[in-house]
Parts: sequence; structure tokens; C-alpha cells
Amino acid sequence: MIDIKELKTRYEEIKKNIQDRYMNVDLDKIIADQEKRAALLLEVEDLRAKRNENASKMKGKLDPETRQSLIAEGKALKETLAQKEAEFNEIDAVFSQEARTIPNYVHPDVPVGKEDKDSLAIKFHLEPKKFPFKAKDHVQLGEELDILDFDSGAKVAGQKFYYIKNQLVILQMALERYAMDIVVKHGFTPFITPDIAKEEILAGIGFNPRGEESNIYTLEGTGTCLVGTAEITLGGYYQNTILDKADLPIRMTGLSHCFRREAGGAGQYSKGLYRVHQFSKLEMFIYCLPEESEKYHQEILSIEEEIFSGLGLAYRIVDTATGDLGAPAYRKFDIEAWMPGRGEEGEYGEVTSTSNCTDYQARSLNIRYRDDDGKIRFVHMLNGTAVALSRAIVAIMENYQNEDGSISIPPALVPYTGFDKITKRK
Repeated sequence: MIDIKELKTRYEEIKKNIQDRYMNVDLDKIIADQEKRAALLLEVEDLRAKRNENASKMKGKLDPETRQSLIAEGKALKETLAQKEAEFNEIDAVFSQEARTIPNYVHPDVPVGKEDKDSLAIKFHLEPKKFPFKAKDHVQLGEELDILDFDSGAKVAGQKFYYIKNQLVILQMALERYAMDIVVKHGFTPFITPDIAKEEILAGIGFNPRGEESNIYTLEGTGTCLVGTAEITLGGYYQNTILDKADLPIRMTGLSHCFRREAGGAGQYSKGLYRVHQFSKLEMFIYCLPEESEKYHQEILSIEEEIFSGLGLAYRIVDTATGDLGAPAYRKFDIEAWMPGRGEEGEYGEVTSTSNCTDYQARSLNIRYRDDDGKIRFVHMLNGTAVALSRAIVAIMENYQNEDGSISIPPALVPYTGFDKITKRK
């Protein structure tokens, strides 16, 4: 969440930011509830002081009449205090929930717009691949080569689940290790993270664990959820911790399964592996000093580029528009790889994203550090996809397809796979 002390001092800026993000947040009601909460807190503190004063008087030598008067006064204070504490707890819970709906501030260079079409392409790498034959999409390639099975996935687990088979299993494992080697080379500590997290961690990171619009699978009756990304588990790792400044930046990379409901995720570009309920992903995460977060945002983006340029894929980098930013993000860059099987002539599709969330998540999760003057401050937190394996596989299959229906392996992955081509098994 943002610093709630700034709701009035930065009112116009916050209100404009909400409008630019096309979000429905009643800032005036939140401020009114903040004032109500503050007034009730003063009443509670005043009643507690009077209760303590009453209890202190009871310790002295008192005549019976005075003692009875103090007992009656103490009882009345106790009842009134209990009532006011209940009122405060109620408005405190409401205000805390409301405050979390206010989005992070936005970098001044972020393009203002409602949808992904309003985002700004800031870099192109390589020309999109053209074939002397009609390109197939990854679904057709996968079925013909017997390396993807969507029908059995739907039969066993439901729509948007799938089986990866034969040589594609080895290719996915090769991608994992290829990306991991690059990320670790850049100083990231590797983790395999839990696939489940507490709802409070999801809320702190900025994910909505419940409701119709939630993209999260909730495990009913447990207070936990299946994670949609290792950003959640890496971001929750230092909850309620004061970090040593000398240890910053902390670079972590986590391999996890990711589970997403994808409610409403329909359309021609959602077919096959592109938008599924379960996939594996290697995530990067950095905790750093506030003045260094923009520098590390660029570092994560450069690592993502290293991974995908190393695979020989054409891509573009997109500076995400305000309306398409998640609430925690101050700025977000996407890498969109060229996917020849999309539509009639091919199209770009998102394969990575990286977000600078500044201190937004750190405030909710209470992750801080002590500066040189001994003051406790919130760290900045950043995340970025090293490789979302399902979408990277889409790009590889479609860009490296051959006219005979086989798929060549990107040269960078051959040392990991042990073969240079996927052909139909006899």
C-alpha cells in the first residue's frame, strides 16, 4: 500500500493516478474513514488513560464511599472502552482494506491509457521470422509431433490443462536450466518455492485472493491459496523483517508451478499453451535501497533480454500503459516475442514482464531496513520473469518450425537437450 499519511498531502496526485489507471476507488470515502478511525483512536486512548488513572487511585487508602465510587467509575469506563474499541476495530478493518485498493504511484514516463494497445513499444530486437510455407501454430505442431496433448489434459483435469510429452519434456527442462544458469551468473540465489501461500501474503504482494475478479485458486478452509507466481513466495520471504543495509540488494530467483483461474481469459490468442491454468516459471526478485530501484529494474529487463535474445527470438519491449498496470507496479516493462502461428500472419505475444513496485509491497508486508542514520525505512521490491516456460515454448515451437513439420532446437539449448531437432516418433 502507499503511505497513508499522504492521502491528504498528495490528494490531487493520488486522485489523478486512480483516474489514469481507470480504477474505481472512492478516495474521499477512504479519507473520511481515516478521519473517523483517527477520532476513535483518540477516544480509545483517552479512555485507556482514564481507566489506568482509576486503577492507580484504587491502590491507595480509601474510605468505603470513595472506593465504591471508583469501582462504579471503573466499571463504566470498562464498558465504554469495550464499546469504543469494538467501533475502532471495525473501522480499522474497513480502512485497512480500503487503503489496499489505492494503487501505487506511477513513474512520470509511463504512457497514459486504458488498454494494452495504449502501451508504448520502446525497442525492437530482430525482424519477425517469415517462412516460405504456411506457418502452423504450436497446437497443431504439438499434436502432429505427439509432444502436446490437450484432449487428455481436459479429460483428466479440465479445460486449459495439458500434458507435455516426449522430447518437449526435455526441451522444457533445458529451458529451465538455461535460464537458471543465466540468472545465477548475475548473482541471484536460486530457490524452489512453495506452491501454496497464506492469503495475507498474497494480499501484501497485491493479489486479490478472493472474489469474482480474483485470478487465484483459494484452498477453502485453510487460509491459503495456490500461487500464481513465485513473486508471491519470494516477496513474502522477509515479511516482518528489518534487513541489514549491507546485505542489499538481495537477489533471489524462484522456480515454481503457477496456478491461475484465468476467468474470462478467452479469445484466439488464448489458445493452447499461451493462457493455461497451470505452468512452470522461473521468477527473479530483488530487495534494494529506494534510490537504486530504477537501476535494478533496468538490470532485470536486461537479463530478460539476454535470455530471449540468446534463444534467437524476435521480440519487442513495451512500456506498459497506466490502465494495464497492476496496482503495486510503479512501472512495468513487457517483452513480447514474435509468434508466427498467431492469426493469419503472426503477432507479438507477452513472454515476460518486470515491475518496479517501489515500497508498495514492503509497506503491506512490513519489510524494512535501517539506514546510516539509524532510521527504519521501507525497502523497494522488484520482480521479473526469467522464463515462463509455457509461453517460451510457444515462441520456440512456432519460430523454429520446419517445412517438414519438425522443430529445430535453438542452438543455445542444444547442450542442454542433447538433440537438435524434434521429429515425430516412429
